[in-house]
Amino acid sequence: MTSVPIIDDSLTFSGNSRSSLKKRTLLFRYLAEINLIFGIWYLQWRITHSINFDALWLSIPLLLAEIYSFFGGVMFVIGLWRPLIRQIKSIDQMTPPLPRPEWPTVDVFVTCYNEPPEIVEQTAQAALAIDYPPTKLRVYVLDDGNSAAIRAMTEKLCIEDLQSPLLQQEATRIDAEHAYLLKRFQQLENLTPNTQAAEQWLQELSPEQAQSLDQTAAGFVQSLQQLILWLHPAHQSISNSPATTLSDRLTAERLLLEEAIRQKELELVELARFRYIARPKPVGVPHHAKAGNLNYAIFSGETSGDFILTLDADHIPKPQFLKRVLPYFYTYNIFTGKYEQNRIAFVQTPQDFYNIPPGDPFGHQAHLFYGPLQQGKDGMNAAFYTGTDAILRREALINVGLQYFSDEFAKDEKRLDEFQLVGGVSSNSITEDMNTAMRLHGAGWKSVYHHELLAEGLAPDDLKSTLKQRLRWAQGTIQVLLRENPLTKAGLTFWQRLHYFKTMYSYFSGFATVVFISCPIIYFFTDIVPVKTYGPDFALHFFPAFMLNRLTFMAATWGIPAREVWRAEQYAIALFPLFIQAVLSVFVGGNLKFQVTPKQRQSGIYLQLVWPQLLVFLLTILGILWSIYRFAIGHLNSPWVHLLNSAWAIYNLLLLSAIIRASFWQPSKDV
Repeated sequence: MTSVPIIDDSLTFSGNSRSSLKKRTLLFRYLAEINLIFGIWYLQWRITHSINFDALWLSIPLLLAEIYSFFGGVMFVIGLWRPLIRQIKSIDQMTPPLPRPEWPTVDVFVTCYNEPPEIVEQTAQAALAIDYPPTKLRVYVLDDGNSAAIRAMTEKLCIEDLQSPLLQQEATRIDAEHAYLLKRFQQLENLTPNTQAAEQWLQELSPEQAQSLDQTAAGFVQSLQQLILWLHPAHQSISNSPATTLSDRLTAERLLLEEAIRQKELELVELARFRYIARPKPVGVPHHAKAGNLNYAIFSGETSGDFILTLDADHIPKPQFLKRVLPYFYTYNIFTGKYEQNRIAFVQTPQDFYNIPPGDPFGHQAHLFYGPLQQGKDGMNAAFYTGTDAILRREALINVGLQYFSDEFAKDEKRLDEFQLVGGVSSNSITEDMNTAMRLHGAGWKSVYHHELLAEGLAPDDLKSTLKQRLRWAQGTIQVLLRENPLTKAGLTFWQRLHYFKTMYSYFSGFATVVFISCPIIYFFTDIVPVKTYGPDFALHFFPAFMLNRLTFMAATWGIPAREVWRAEQYAIALFPLFIQAVLSVFVGGNLKFQVTPKQRQSGIYLQLVWPQLLVFLLTILGILWSIYRFAIGHLNSPWVHLLNSAWAIYNLLLLSAIIRASFWQPSKDV
């Protein structure tokens, strides 16, 4: 596994944070500009000089597929134009320091739905082990399956956490402070009668009596009275006017002590920081899957943290997670000399996995997305929230969620019953994460991508689960395009519109892929070519554009292992039936349901799931063999054209081979 680098050289620069362009960005820009120029030159030639009018049924689809790919490439290049590298100091290393009492409270939401308890428990234990003041950290298991086993595990772990040395130390501290306050309260009670009597005596003392008394004693008592009245001016806030008598001051002090004692008792009760939430799910009412689960926790009144760390059931956070990310949400005001909260709504960190087998047969490693792509989005304030391993500002979620809910309520008052499930995280798509980020950006909030590995999870380790997950991503993204098109959505900047639309645009690639993989097969069996000539003119225009395209892609993915980049390219092509299925299922309509990705291996051979790829694979091999046979018997026309199509076909075979091998992949018996 290639881990995301940990950026922790924060002590080598002044200030609390800094950002800079990624290395080799200028090289990438030069190559990208040349690549786009040659791409336009190639397309101009294709449109004006290469169309085979004798086979328009094939020539036009290929040309449209190439135009589609070119515009996808243009958006890809623009999306990587400004990749940011961010560095930040941990919250306990900020200068000037942020006092610990002012550190924000954080709720950790571990979302689950019928996952094995041991997986959820491992994540919960890691969340409780996060290096952060225990009285400012709450961990919640949001059990959408209402599992008795999960509930029992939560109760057991809560008791273990309360018995841990860390919480025992906190309990001892709170007990000591509580005892001290009780002692002061008792002292105050004991002092009250004598103090009140002394004050009454002073008030009743006549001038004649005062003259007959010891002047020193009377003056001492009067000075003591004035001193007590002068102490603790802040206590005056309890009443509308300053205390004028000792009785007023004692009453104010008593009220303050009673409130302090109550707060300490509440702290002791609230020391149970690991909790369980299972929302009610009445029959016949929309539940909105993961979005509804999160929103119920936000709006039910059971949680109140300033920030929310969302974790999938299997994503194990590292101890330094909060300290490394929370500083992004604060800006130091040199005029007031204090830290103030800014307009950053969420900070996303990379997703990585600890169970990827050698060779990554299912293409789960995503250092291209959680690297150049997210860094490029970050440079244009368009970083995506991806559902887990991210911290969100509660205020931003609630404000934006309430606005969208009010819009929904204006259309349909019956949705009032869904209030706790709709506000906050978007329930408008089965990919609630990206839609939520888009809504936050549209409302003027900002985002950050922090390129440091701070959590690791479980990746699906069978093809069935992998395809289930990828289909949900594709369907949900296209849902957002239809329901909240970023090109027309109010509040988004031009660059944000581009980044969101680029992602949606990519899921239509399945139709272009069908054309690309069909052309060589059709030629092998029919000798019909979509291009008028494959001669020198074709080579002059195609090969420079193709080579520059590859060089630009290499510059964009610099630092990512070539094998991982190749695997990502294989799946981008090989998943063409899934992308087509996603588009058709959304456009045709129907009720799309959120499908939870299994966290345990679903054993089996899944050749039936890749029958379209198998069909193309077999037809391609048969086509190559047919060409070889015709060449052997001397009946092959245009051998060079067949050779060129054979090279194209072999490239297609290599792309499809990954998913076909994954369909019957089995883990090593030694594992």
